[in-house]
Amino acid sequence: MNTMTYKGYSVEMSFDTEDKIIVGRVKDIDDIIAFHGESVSEFETAFHSAIDAYMAACEKLDQKPEKPASGKLMLRVDPAVHAAAVKASARSGLSLNKWAEKALQRAATA
Repeated sequence: MNTMTYKGYSVEMSFDTEDKIIVGRVKDIDDIIAFHGESVSEFETAFHSAIDAYMAACEKLDQKPEKPASGKLMLRVDPAVHAAAVKASARSGLSLNKWAEKALQRAATA
């Protein structure tokens, strides 16, 4: 799948063979931002316009626009918790980052 990025937002592109258009939807956010274009240039212009319109609508509604997560997370934890996590990750054969990712994923879906 091809992607394009604008102002921190990425879009998935697919080709609709029936309508002969490139269809896009912003990924990694819950809000739905979708658009299309008949050429790559038109698609890119529509993408930029859709993001700009989304941000303007959020501002008008006095809401913060939803932003995709960067994948970077800085935490401050008790040193004893940090040491225990380092030991647990070593026992599991995972890096601390991968171990923490799995622990956060389990906690987020519980």
